[in-house]
Amino acid sequence: MKKLGILVPLLVVLAVGTASAQGSGVGLGVIVGEPTGLSLKFWQSRTTAIDFAAAWSFADDEAFHLHGDVIFHRFDLIHVDEGSLPFYFGIGGRVKFIDTPEDDVSVGLRIPLGLDYLFGGGTPLDVFLEIVPIVDLVPDTDASLNASLGIRYWFQ
Repeated sequence: MKKLGILVPLLVVLAVGTASAQGSGVGLGVIVGEPTGLSLKFWQSRTTAIDFAAAWSFADDEAFHLHGDVIFHRFDLIHVDEGSLPFYFGIGGRVKFIDTPEDDVSVGLRIPLGLDYLFGGGTPLDVFLEIVPIVDLVPDTDASLNASLGIRYWFQ
């Protein structure tokens, strides 16, 4: 678990540094559900973003969960009067550090599907809901499902 204390800050610094270099907005917030923790998202283009989370998983044994996804947004599917509500989909990976005497580590593939309400009128917030099928590849092949609700504040 000592490695985890070094890994999480390093990932956050790398993500924020990359986002600043891109000149795009960075969103930081919380996710609640499976997993529950912190969310970091930054735009790469008008429709593409990178999303990270450092969170706790309570599905099995208590575990620390890190994930990163590349997500693609479709703004033309759902129309709202104010703001926007894109559907998004993507692909990514997850590492789950399970708190057992063996300190098990699970590594898997994520396929996030979600809705992201982007507030209009200059409000720097978004609210999102996602469902994520996961296929763990290490140490065993297994399938599971995550679902989360979140909110982020956007730094421009």
